[in-house]
Amino acid sequence: MPASAQCEAKNDAFKSGEHVMYDLFFNWKFIWTKAGLASLTTNETIYQAKPAYRINLLAIGSKKADFFFKMRDTVTCIIGNRLEPYYFKKAAEEGKRYTIDEARFSYSNGLCHVKQSRTKDGKIERSEYSDSRCIYDMLSILAQARSFDPTDYKVGQRIQFPMTTGRKVEEQTLIFRGRKSFTAENDTTYRCLVFSLVEYKKGKEKEVITFYITDDKNHLPVRLDLYLNFGSAKAFLSSVRGNRHPLTSIVTK
Repeated sequence: MPASAQCEAKNDAFKSGEHVMYDLFFNWKFIWTKAGLASLTTNETIYQAKPAYRINLLAIGSKKADFFFKMRDTVTCIIGNRLEPYYFKKAAEEGKRYTIDEARFSYSNGLCHVKQSRTKDGKIERSEYSDSRCIYDMLSILAQARSFDPTDYKVGQRIQFPMTTGRKVEEQTLIFRGRKSFTAENDTTYRCLVFSLVEYKKGKEKEVITFYITDDKNHLPVRLDLYLNFGSAKAFLSSVRGNRHPLTSIVTK
């Protein structure tokens, strides 16, 4: 089986023109404060003469938050119409550090190949990796997760996959945490499916991101909990337009 086929999935969750806005909150010394905005946009594009989707995630900390921790992150991924990864880039200004991670994906001889690089302080570190499984990045795995059919999922079920980080490819695990209701910043309550992205270091499980997606056909991310080196952050949905399906997960009062 071609490796590209192993990456492919049917997209019935989102369409071109989807635009989602989030409010960012950071935690310092047990105090939560609003600290910026984030947007997630999806648009049709052409990549190497093939129809594709471009997904952009932009996170900008406020000037008030800059006093504690400056954050300007721009993350882009390009995926095929069947959700196979083509390209990934993350330009991150976090604190005093500025890095650019890039990854380019190709498929041949039953393998998924990724050429990746990290640019930091003017120095470029390059590497290549191949796997018979599909290799993802942080945005393409989110697009894939939105295509999952959770009907038969059991709490604690694990989904394992390799993911590029710019420097190397690491084994990652998604854990299905179950179903919960969440009230967003727009004062709307959604029934959600909850997943956690975890990593393992020295045999210990460390949660990286927990994300809530609507329990309807959109599987729209409405909340992200991020566990960062300097503390923790949350992104709460504030508005959405261009969703593909009606948001039937909304809990009516």
